[in-house]
Amino acid sequence: MPELPDISAYIHALESRILGQTLEHVRLGSAFVLRTVDPPTSAAEGHAVTALRRIGKRIAIGVDNDVWLVIHLMIAGRLHWKPAGAKLGGRNAILALDFVNGTLLLTEAGSKRRASLHMVRGEQGLGEMDPGGIEIFAPDTTLDSFRAALTRENHTLKRSLTDPRVISGVGNAYSDEILHGAKLSPLMQTQKLKPEEWERLFATTRTMLGDWMDRLRQEADKSFPEKVTAFRPEFAVHGKFGQPCPRCGSTVQRIRYADNETNYCPVCQTGGKVLADRSLSRLLGADWPRTLDELEALKRK
Repeated sequence: MPELPDISAYIHALESRILGQTLEHVRLGSAFVLRTVDPPTSAAEGHAVTALRRIGKRIAIGVDNDVWLVIHLMIAGRLHWKPAGAKLGGRNAILALDFVNGTLLLTEAGSKRRASLHMVRGEQGLGEMDPGGIEIFAPDTTLDSFRAALTRENHTLKRSLTDPRVISGVGNAYSDEILHGAKLSPLMQTQKLKPEEWERLFATTRTMLGDWMDRLRQEADKSFPEKVTAFRPEFAVHGKFGQPCPRCGSTVQRIRYADNETNYCPVCQTGGKVLADRSLSRLLGADWPRTLDELEALKRK
């Protein structure tokens, strides 16, 4: 799922293309993409784009009559900038926003239709779309407010970082990178962190997200971001299961659950402990390897 740096890059690319431009038509390629009834999509047609905002992992496009189009890409949704009047064809094309200078096309791979368009009015409507997580780069976000948000409930660091009600815009990929950078276990409970660990986590979160925002915006200056992905070769651990950690050379491990997985370095983050994979640990029971040495021994059997 595109996260804060990816959404920021999309908005950066769109600012030079659609700010001040009149939205001529809203075309739906799927009956499932539109999740609201009032206002209708026609309420935005014929009006100029006056603002672009990020709301969590959503992109909000505001027009001059205070109507907003709020797009949530979910896991497989991607935006594309096409020549004006581009066809809304094929099973993956689900939404087109037509401007004089081009068409913004939303596609979604796969058979599940999770990407969405919400039409809302004004600040109140936008507020109802906001899950409420803190904005990591907001002027009033400090180490204390960051710690307060993550300790409001006692969960693992991985769960807290990816909860949109806690922190805005962070998901599976960048949480892995943040925790690796901060040298913290994804399963550490938030209420057990030491003061120096809080300082490290806060600083790493801001640095990691800020660096990737800058990098992706620079790429968006050259061309519209067509290859948004959660698996980047420059990542340290996310999507790198079985590969060497760039910091210590140890083999990156993973925890799999449902459709997601958490990647981590057992040396840098967990003191050499191999974290239990739910499905495999239930299968292996007492034979589950607790250390890297035990894991390597198991592989050799």
